[in-house]
Amino acid sequence: MNRDRLIDVPGWVRPLGHVGGVTASGRHIFLAGQLGWDERACFVAAELVGQVRQALINIVTLLARAGAGPQHITRMTWYVTNKREYQRQMPAIALVYSEQIGLEFPPMTAVAVESLMYDEALVEIEVTAVVDDVTATPPSPSIRSH
Repeated sequence: MNRDRLIDVPGWVRPLGHVGGVTASGRHIFLAGQLGWDERACFVAAELVGQVRQALINIVTLLARAGAGPQHITRMTWYVTNKREYQRQMPAIALVYSEQIGLEFPPMTAVAVESLMYDEALVEIEVTAVVDDVTATPPSPSIRSH
C-alpha cells in the first residue's frame, strides 16, 4: 500500500497490526466474505489458522483474477466465531497473513460473531481493494461486466 495514502492523526496511537485509514481512487473491487474452503467448497481445516490461510489464499486468487494484488487492499473485515481462540492464535495468524498478504496492513476490523452461515466456518474475511491507473493490470478475461 502506498504509504502516502495513510491517514495519520498526530498524537494518536497507531492501531496494532494495521492502519487507521487510507485514501484511494481508482477501480474498486469488492470481495464477498471468503471462508476457509477450497474451490470445491470443502473446508480445508477444522482449526482457525488453517481456515484463515485458505480464506487469504482465496482473497489473493480473486484479486489476481481482477488484475489486483494484496497491495491494493484498502479494507478488510474479519468475522470470527471464537474471540478467545483468535486472540490465542494471533502469532500463527500473523504468520499465515504475512505468507499470503505480505507486509500490507490496510485498515482492518475484527468482529466476534456467534456463528457463520456454515457450521464448519470459523472465520470469514471480506475485502475491498482499489486499483489506481498506474498499478493496474488487465483483469482476467473471465471477469464479466454487466
